[in-house]
Amino acid sequence: MASPNSDKSRPLKTIPGSHGWPFFGAIKDRHDYFYLQGQDDFFRARINKHKSTVFRTNMPPGPFISSNPKVIAVLDAASFPILFDNSKIEKRNVLDGTFMPSTAFTGGHRVCAYLDTSEPNHAKLKAFFLSVLASKKDYFIPLFRASLSELFATIEDHVHDKTKKYSANFNALNDEMSFNFVFQLLCDRKPSDCGLGSTGQTRFNKWIFVQLHPLVSLGLSKFLMLLEDFLLHTVHLPWFIVKSDYKKLYDAFFSSAGSVLDEAHERFGIEREEACHNLVFLAGFNAYGGFKAWFPILIKWIASAGESLHRQLADEIRTVVKEEGGVTFTALEKMSLTKSVVYEALRIEPPVPYQYGKAREDLVVYSHDAGFEIKKGEMIFGYQPFATKDPKVFENPEEFVGHRFVGEGEKLLKYVFWSNNRETEDPTADNKQCPGRDLVVLLSRVMMVELFLRYDTLTVEVGKLPIGSSVKIKSLTTTKTTV
Repeated sequence: MASPNSDKSRPLKTIPGSHGWPFFGAIKDRHDYFYLQGQDDFFRARINKHKSTVFRTNMPPGPFISSNPKVIAVLDAASFPILFDNSKIEKRNVLDGTFMPSTAFTGGHRVCAYLDTSEPNHAKLKAFFLSVLASKKDYFIPLFRASLSELFATIEDHVHDKTKKYSANFNALNDEMSFNFVFQLLCDRKPSDCGLGSTGQTRFNKWIFVQLHPLVSLGLSKFLMLLEDFLLHTVHLPWFIVKSDYKKLYDAFFSSAGSVLDEAHERFGIEREEACHNLVFLAGFNAYGGFKAWFPILIKWIASAGESLHRQLADEIRTVVKEEGGVTFTALEKMSLTKSVVYEALRIEPPVPYQYGKAREDLVVYSHDAGFEIKKGEMIFGYQPFATKDPKVFENPEEFVGHRFVGEGEKLLKYVFWSNNRETEDPTADNKQCPGRDLVVLLSRVMMVELFLRYDTLTVEVGKLPIGSSVKIKSLTTTKTTV
């Protein structure tokens, strides 16, 4: 497909759309978004109405949580990347959109995710994160393979257990596996060795939900719609609900991640307390929260791709592992189809669908068809699934095409934006790209490798959750091939 036009001679147009009446316009858009239209149809209807992928609207939660819900939506592959330009876009306190949870959730600190790149602490904290991940590189594959071995053994038990209705709740099992992996990776200890037992993931789940409840719907019946809207989208749930959970998590990391916190203080000049609050956020919100949403998405799309793709993946994975003598970085790099499938899943259903930023200055953003003037201070919002399923960039954008990024298809990776930047760019201390971008891609490949070293195919049952998808594994066909 053709690349988005880079010619800035496209005509300038007035941004279509409106924010409606003060207060009431934001509530109407919130009801449309959560209850009357749903996310995708909310945006699709406005694109069709305005004949434009750039328009004005309101984004939830609106009154009374958000003081200003007004945004300019950018919903195609040409306009969306403006959000990655740190020279033009400010990211101060916009991680969650038009509101920011209380800093009480993070020990009174504005952690790195809420800092703009112009703030001095941002570069220090981001460099600290990148350094920690680099120091753990040799543990990524063996530790995650050990975690997956336990996960798949439990899944097999559940699939063959009548009391489990011959199915495995992948989400619940993945939560436990993901938390244990993240904690061991960062702390070199098991959660059970420091008083958390098996409660870590539950504590993080509560902590994340109480921060993000203004952005979710529980999918209740229409009779309870107004009650849910009032409870979740009108007022903040109080911090004290999860105060004891956060303290337990913080204490576990503070007592177990001593060497990491020492590095923060001695090398980067970050006080241990601040470093630990940032580490807990990185571990819980970014890493665990990301894996909680992402791995079920990955399994959903792999399973739904069908047995033909399963056979091709199994053949590639088993052949390369046999030739390389194991699962190594080199082996993973040689699995072109496996890499492509991971990128395709990240393209078709990115785990974090939203991006926000404020214009630092008056600027012009270009869609495929026109340019639009945006004033300094206006909030820009991107809904990533529309940008990464742009029909002017991707053929059959709504279809999962496992081979999409093989060979010449690799050129399309610059239109994969899941990590808060193009997939062809790298995270640095000076940008807002996810510091664990490479780790997420690596672990996704390792999960696929472990899956198809063990099984020929699988089937799943998929449902909808407030954030992400629910996945129940219904069957696994154990391979007879040995590697």
